[in-house]
Amino acid sequence: MVVKILGPGCMNCQKLEALARKAVDELGLDAEIVKVDDYADIMAYGIMSTPALVVDEQVKIAGFVPSLDQVKAALQA
Repeated sequence: MVVKILGPGCMNCQKLEALARKAVDELGLDAEIVKVDDYADIMAYGIMSTPALVVDEQVKIAGFVPSLDQVKAALQA
């Protein structure tokens, strides 16, 4: 599983990355977490606002900082 955090590195992007790492650890998933901060790469996913969570190339969450439970649900879907 590849989990991508899309965002320029703002505080909300950092929060989402921390939540994603915690969710992966708590769920015991074998996942690679990748930070994507290049604007062209972010735009390629068609999102209008960051931060965003992408799981195996599917945008799961975009435009807000989710709760830990929301991140876990997105990773398990």
